Amino acid sequence: MPDLSQLLQLGQQMQVKLTQMQSELSQRTVTGSAGGGMVKATVDGRGRVRALAIDKGAASGDTEMLEDLVLAAITDAQRRAEDLYRDELKKATGGLPLPFQLPL
Repeated sequence: MPDLSQLLQLGQQMQVKLTQMQSELSQRTVTGSAGGGMVKATVDGRGRVRALAIDKGAASGDTEMLEDLVLAAITDAQRRAEDLYRDELKKATGGLPLPFQLPL
Protein backbone atom coordinates (compact mmCIF):
# COMPACT_ATOMS: atom_id res chain seq x y z
CA MET A 1 0.00 0.00 0.00
CA PRO A 2 1.43 3.43 -0.93
CA ASP A 3 2.44 5.67 1.92
CA LEU A 4 1.18 9.21 2.44
CA SER A 5 4.14 10.87 0.72
CA GLN A 6 3.55 8.79 -2.43
CA LEU A 7 -0.12 9.75 -2.42
CA LEU A 8 0.76 13.44 -2.04
CA GLN A 9 3.28 13.19 -4.87
CA LEU A 10 0.67 11.50 -7.07
CA GLY A 11 -1.81 14.26 -6.23
CA GLN A 12 0.72 16.94 -7.16
CA GLN A 13 1.46 15.23 -10.47
CA MET A 14 -2.26 15.06 -11.22
CA GLN A 15 -2.64 18.75 -10.38
CA VAL A 16 0.14 19.65 -12.82
CA LYS A 17 -1.47 17.54 -15.55
CA LEU A 18 -4.88 19.12 -14.98
CA THR A 19 -3.48 22.66 -14.97
CA GLN A 20 -1.64 21.93 -18.23
CA MET A 21 -4.79 20.41 -19.74
CA GLN A 22 -6.88 23.48 -18.85
CA SER A 23 -4.25 25.77 -20.35
CA GLU A 24 -4.19 23.73 -23.56
CA LEU A 25 -7.99 23.70 -23.75
CA SER A 26 -8.12 27.48 -23.56
CA GLN A 27 -6.06 27.52 -26.79
CA ARG A 28 -8.27 25.04 -28.69
CA THR A 29 -11.57 25.96 -30.30
CA VAL A 30 -14.72 24.16 -31.38
CA THR A 31 -17.60 25.45 -33.49
CA GLY A 32 -21.30 24.82 -33.13
CA SER A 33 -23.99 25.81 -35.57
CA ALA A 34 -27.73 26.25 -35.94
CA GLY A 35 -30.17 26.84 -38.76
CA GLY A 36 -28.27 24.65 -41.18
CA GLY A 37 -25.10 26.65 -40.64
CA MET A 38 -26.74 30.08 -40.85
CA VAL A 39 -25.37 30.88 -37.39
CA LYS A 40 -22.02 29.59 -36.15
CA ALA A 41 -20.52 30.06 -32.71
CA THR A 42 -16.90 29.33 -31.89
CA VAL A 43 -15.88 28.71 -28.29
CA ASP A 44 -12.59 27.76 -26.70
CA GLY A 45 -12.08 24.42 -25.00
CA ARG A 46 -13.30 25.91 -21.74
CA GLY A 47 -16.62 27.03 -23.26
CA ARG A 48 -15.94 30.76 -23.59
CA VAL A 49 -17.39 32.33 -26.73
CA ARG A 50 -14.62 33.52 -29.08
CA ALA A 51 -16.52 34.27 -32.30
CA LEU A 52 -20.00 34.44 -33.74
CA ALA A 53 -20.83 34.35 -37.47
CA ILE A 54 -24.29 35.13 -38.81
CA ASP A 55 -25.24 34.56 -42.43
CA LYS A 56 -26.65 37.71 -44.06
CA GLY A 57 -29.84 35.85 -44.91
CA ALA A 58 -30.47 35.08 -41.25
CA ALA A 59 -29.80 38.68 -40.24
CA SER A 60 -32.50 40.06 -42.51
CA GLY A 61 -35.24 37.79 -41.15
CA ASP A 62 -37.23 37.54 -37.95
CA THR A 63 -35.34 38.90 -34.92
CA GLU A 64 -36.76 36.31 -32.52
CA MET A 65 -35.73 33.48 -34.84
CA LEU A 66 -32.24 34.93 -35.10
CA GLU A 67 -31.99 35.16 -31.31
CA ASP A 68 -33.03 31.50 -31.05
CA LEU A 69 -30.46 30.49 -33.68
CA VAL A 70 -27.67 32.38 -31.89
CA LEU A 71 -28.57 30.75 -28.59
CA ALA A 72 -28.76 27.30 -30.21
CA ALA A 73 -25.38 27.73 -31.92
CA ILE A 74 -23.70 28.84 -28.68
CA THR A 75 -25.28 25.97 -26.78
CA ASP A 76 -24.11 23.51 -29.43
CA ALA A 77 -20.57 24.89 -29.34
CA GLN A 78 -20.43 24.79 -25.54
CA ARG A 79 -21.68 21.18 -25.54
CA ARG A 80 -18.91 20.28 -27.97
CA ALA A 81 -16.37 22.05 -25.73
CA GLU A 82 -17.64 20.08 -22.75
CA ASP A 83 -17.25 16.83 -24.70
CA LEU A 84 -13.69 17.85 -25.62
CA TYR A 85 -12.99 18.66 -21.96
CA ARG A 86 -14.30 15.28 -20.80
CA ASP A 87 -12.21 13.45 -23.41
CA GLU A 88 -9.06 15.31 -22.36
CA LEU A 89 -9.85 14.71 -18.68
CA LYS A 90 -10.11 10.97 -19.31
CA LYS A 91 -6.71 11.06 -20.97
CA ALA A 92 -5.18 13.05 -18.10
CA THR A 93 -6.58 10.77 -15.40
CA GLY A 94 -6.00 7.55 -17.26
CA GLY A 95 -9.75 6.95 -17.30
CA LEU A 96 -10.00 6.87 -13.52
CA PRO A 97 -13.18 8.50 -12.21
CA LEU A 98 -12.64 11.52 -9.98
CA PRO A 99 -14.64 11.83 -6.74
CA PHE A 100 -15.51 15.44 -7.68
CA GLN A 101 -16.39 17.53 -10.73
CA LEU A 102 -13.65 19.78 -12.08
CA PRO A 103 -14.65 23.22 -13.39
CA LEU A 104 -14.08 24.06 -17.03
